[in-house]
Amino acid sequence: MTDKQDLKQQVESLCPLSDKEWQTFATRLEYREIKKGDYVLYQERVCDFVAFVQSGAFVYFRSLENGTEYTTDFGFNGEWIGDMYSRLNGIPSFLNIKALEDAAIYILYQKDLDELLIAIPALEKLLRILVERAFLKIVRQSLHFQIVDAKERYLKLMEESPEIMQRVPLYHIANYLGIAPKSLSRIRKNTAKGGLP
Repeated sequence: MTDKQDLKQQVESLCPLSDKEWQTFATRLEYREIKKGDYVLYQERVCDFVAFVQSGAFVYFRSLENGTEYTTDFGFNGEWIGDMYSRLNGIPSFLNIKALEDAAIYILYQKDLDELLIAIPALEKLLRILVERAFLKIVRQSLHFQIVDAKERYLKLMEESPEIMQRVPLYHIANYLGIAPKSLSRIRKNTAKGGLP
């Protein structure tokens, strides 16, 4: 399905565009279907895009040479994915972004974005908001790791993404929360019972 209505509503809620501006913007979007397990970004490659998730789920993670993975974020329907730090600085990304289920995205490459920002100055607001959201998410996550215990981090994640347990492997969720899978299982069990971990 290539209906851009969800994307249009979100873009126009953040930065209203005229019909002509929307059409100009929409023609630069590339619709892509992504299979479960496929990557939209590999670490050590420059991220040259932003993408709107029409459907599906994605995980951001770093792979080390010893096989260890560090999960840093997720992306779901209605959200934007990409590595803002890599894109804005033109440097290799520290992260992979992989589809956790079959997905569909609208991708906007940097070369097209640069031209659109000249043609449609209002898009500066959209990009600024996306960067601000990414920054605030990182700040909040950093603070949570410093001052919030694992149970509270889990509960906050469940509040923000209640469907995550059905869409994301538990080891990625545990990794994201900074705990072992066994600890996550214990927290889930005790939370369901109303007890303490």
